Amino acid sequence: MVVFVSIDVIQNYIEQDMRAVDEVIRKRLYSDVVLIRQVSEYIINSGGKRLRPALVLLSAGAFAYEGRDHHELAAVVEFIHTATLLHDDVVDESSLRRGHATANSLFGNAASVLVGDFLYSRAFQMMVGVKSMRVMEVLSDATNIIAEGEVLQLLNCHDADIDEARYLQVIRYKTAKLFEAATRLGAILAKASEKDEAGVAEYGMRLGTAFQLIDDVLDYSGDNEETGKNVGDDLAEGKPTLPLIYAMKNGNPQQVAIIRSAIEHGGLQDLQQVLLTVQATGALVYARNQARQEADAACAAIAHLPDSVYKDSLLKLADFAVTRKF
Repeated sequence: MVVFVSIDVIQNYIEQDMRAVDEVIRKRLYSDVVLIRQVSEYIINSGGKRLRPALVLLSAGAFAYEGRDHHELAAVVEFIHTATLLHDDVVDESSLRRGHATANSLFGNAASVLVGDFLYSRAFQMMVGVKSMRVMEVLSDATNIIAEGEVLQLLNCHDADIDEARYLQVIRYKTAKLFEAATRLGAILAKASEKDEAGVAEYGMRLGTAFQLIDDVLDYSGDNEETGKNVGDDLAEGKPTLPLIYAMKNGNPQQVAIIRSAIEHGGLQDLQQVLLTVQATGALVYARNQARQEADAACAAIAHLPDSVYKDSLLKLADFAVTRKF
């Protein structure tokens, strides 16, 4: 029987810390430029799960960190993530995220790109304040790799010959890298051993991969009201995600031709046929199983850590990643 884990239960353990992070976010978002405040506050307050900052807090807690820099770095991670969302939505020409109008659809592409740049630069100002070269190394490397992932995804769009390995490379770069950095930061702040730091970093990378795999599954099976996005958004943009890659590998010639055409031309003209094909070929089941394997590997990577409510929350978060419906 599948047990559905509530994100609220996990966040209850770090509720006080998350309030402190929210205070840092509000303080650091301030700018004399009104448009920057408007766009930043809109996207920050538009209903995100705050998973990445939560990972910084949970990782730090798992190693009994007692300082306050984890609040600042959790906010840094959220700013980096928010900047990528602003840029993503412009590149993808998206109009809906988390059930709300995207910033670019409200404020325009130019404002979204420039405010994204502001958030990146503000994040780097903040990380300098922590006065840790290791922290700066991890976050600057992560930001660079995320940008590479964005470009790789752009190159892969409308390419029906993308295989599973190339797809996984994109999500390890574009999504999982910031998860990995977030968990690594908690270990660095707590001066954890190299083994423990490597363990939580592996956890973060695997968790981020599982999370994105389920996002890609929900694009072909989710409920619009629950996911906050339109079913078929990835297809409309010509993105060859795992459900499509698997369906093309295992479908009959007619099914393969439909999916190939949909990827190469984009749009939603063949959406219903594509949905039927990913169901009929078992593509969604396969992708969910791959996500479960990643989540199991994430849990195994931190199995050696001492028991605590923070470790337990990290384990529950891995379950949430693969059982969620939004």
